[in-house]
Amino acid sequence: MEKEEESSTPFCKHIPNFLSSFVDTFVDFSVSGGLFLLPPPPSPPPLPTRLPQPPRLVAIGDLHGDLQKSKEALRLAGLIDAADRYVGGSATVVQVGDVLDRGGDELKILYFLEKLKREAARSGGAIITMNGNHEIMNVEGDFRFATEQGVEEFRVWYEWFRIGNEMKSLCNGLEKPWDPMEGLPSSFRGVRKEFHDGFRARVAALRPNGPISKRFLTPNVTVLVVGDSVFVHGGLLPEHTSYGLEKINAEVRDWINGCAGRFSPEHCRGRDGVVWVRRFSRGDEHDCDCSALEHVLATVPGVKRMVMGHTIQTVGINGVCDDKAIRIDVGLSKGCGDGLPEVLEISGNSGLRILTANPLCQNKGAFDVGKDQGLGVLLGEHGGAPRPVEVQA
Repeated sequence: MEKEEESSTPFCKHIPNFLSSFVDTFVDFSVSGGLFLLPPPPSPPPLPTRLPQPPRLVAIGDLHGDLQKSKEALRLAGLIDAADRYVGGSATVVQVGDVLDRGGDELKILYFLEKLKREAARSGGAIITMNGNHEIMNVEGDFRFATEQGVEEFRVWYEWFRIGNEMKSLCNGLEKPWDPMEGLPSSFRGVRKEFHDGFRARVAALRPNGPISKRFLTPNVTVLVVGDSVFVHGGLLPEHTSYGLEKINAEVRDWINGCAGRFSPEHCRGRDGVVWVRRFSRGDEHDCDCSALEHVLATVPGVKRMVMGHTIQTVGINGVCDDKAIRIDVGLSKGCGDGLPEVLEISGNSGLRILTANPLCQNKGAFDVGKDQGLGVLLGEHGGAPRPVEVQA
């Protein structure tokens, strides 16, 4: 036995980092559906809250666990090719949150977006992901909108994660891996017995400092200013801007990272939380609090408009309040509306355009006129009718 330890220790001493990296790649490949990720950048700093206007800015709404429709939206914007490789060049892409819940491909989307982030960085572009209310809910352990397929996806994730830990534990040169299941109950009231393992795996993965939340959600922003647009999942109110956008981002990041207890910061809770507000996204212009919106935009230097998701727009991407509130959640997920993909493009000179896959969009709102398959729609100034423009989709 002593001879075995003596012979194995020198061998492992030279390969622990290689072995750990190999195991992580093996687990990622198995969980993601066959993706190989480029090497990550060396410890990037947290994403700043304010970025300059890029030549091309693309905004994508809620994805809700539907990988196929997510790819359709990305392909519509010319960001990925037929082989799912990033081809967006120096574009900046903002996905406004709600990757989780209502579908069965939640982890696969997180991995796919991570793959695109690394590919985009090599091309001078950027894929930026944000926290939506469903990311916040899941980190808190609120799984009311998780599907059976989504729970099963996390059960499978843990099986591969556990196998990876067992492989790492075979090497004396590596620390004993932490089991994220440690301290969690084996059963849950109100959850059918056949889902206990998946439910437990979901808690382990997504709770503060969990392996999935720490890896994929900690880098997210909750509020983002890019050029003259401010992005947020729900909406910003005067109390949020006076509190400080940078402070909001830092506090949410620290909480997901496991530094601030079980529950999210107060500015993420309740109907006035930044990921829950619907004052600017529900109904038409008569239902929108345009005066509050004007006040909010006036408190964020250089910002002309707020771009948000959260509330499904059955008429497609549209704007109200003189185009100062742009609503981009088209309910594209099969589990949440099954709408046709649409994305928003903002050019360097502040031109707004809808890229749509909808060939039959009816004249129901200021930004629904003239949409055709393979056409982009220029958003009219001050709510005017948009003009169709050919795009490569």
